[in-house]
Amino acid sequence: MPKKSWNMAIVGATGAVGQELIKILEERSFPVGSLKLLASENSLGKTIPFHDRDFPVDALNENSFNGVEIAFFSAGSEISKKFAPIAAKAGATVIDNTAFFRMDADVPLIVPEVNPEKIAEGKKRGIIANPNCSTIQLVVVLKALMQKAKIKRVVVSTYQSVSGAGLEAMAELSSQTVALFSQKEIEAHAFPHRIAFNCIPHIDLFLEDGYTKEERKLMDETSKILGTKVPLTATTVRVPVFYGHSESVNIEFESKITAREAHDLLKKAPGVEVMDLPLENIYPLATSAAGKDPVYVGRIREDVTVPFGLNCWIVADNIRKGAALNAVQIAELCVSSS
Repeated sequence: MPKKSWNMAIVGATGAVGQELIKILEERSFPVGSLKLLASENSLGKTIPFHDRDFPVDALNENSFNGVEIAFFSAGSEISKKFAPIAAKAGATVIDNTAFFRMDADVPLIVPEVNPEKIAEGKKRGIIANPNCSTIQLVVVLKALMQKAKIKRVVVSTYQSVSGAGLEAMAELSSQTVALFSQKEIEAHAFPHRIAFNCIPHIDLFLEDGYTKEERKLMDETSKILGTKVPLTATTVRVPVFYGHSESVNIEFESKITAREAHDLLKKAPGVEVMDLPLENIYPLATSAAGKDPVYVGRIREDVTVPFGLNCWIVADNIRKGAALNAVQIAELCVSSS
């Protein structure tokens, strides 16, 4: 008989993803037994509502995971580096939303619609990695199309909302917008340049080869999740949108796949919703994806410059499917497979 409830902890409970995790656990009626909300000492004294109760936020420490069975981590790589192994040693299954463990060979990197069979591999170290937000929405589309034709090459340009950089970044977009309209001085702290009414082709740190770490995540994680080497190049751009990442994707295949075949495959794909009536101005928008669960795809058309190619436009709420929802779906897989 399956367990009726699970003792859980959320590390980074006061952050954007942590708050969304709490919301989604309630929305999906996840069988939560006890719930520990953990953050830095700066959050002590705060409470967060869950199922008509106010739960206190406790300071994270090495004893926080006693009795915890599932622990979500969304408080940065350094916190995960130190505390995720402690949580796993205490008996918890860790679902980590940071980049720290993603490329470890013995840690599965899971998108439930794509590679749910990898869930058992999480038992090796007690840690399961949640992919990068931009990777998640990309691979659910690529997985569906791979049923028809093998992928030769992918070119991705992302247009990523400020919520991907956290609450401070969201506040900065808001304050800069007000300052511009008020003809006041613009202050930039969360980003190296003004983000209001601007696009910044720079997400995360630059590497020696000229790519950023965000671009490298897309390039490396996609192949690991899909279980096959996918040649992929990416340019990631921060845009003045609060929620929702958008991606322009060009896919070259090794054999023919028509736009109609792609439509049909994507309409059947789990977690995907096709919005593709361009003559009626219907295509995915960040504003329409915000607060929603699906990965939206549209502007599906054949690339006339190569024998076997497609272009498409992919949009998803980066805080939901790109982070919190995917993590909860991983937890649901853990529960169902236990």
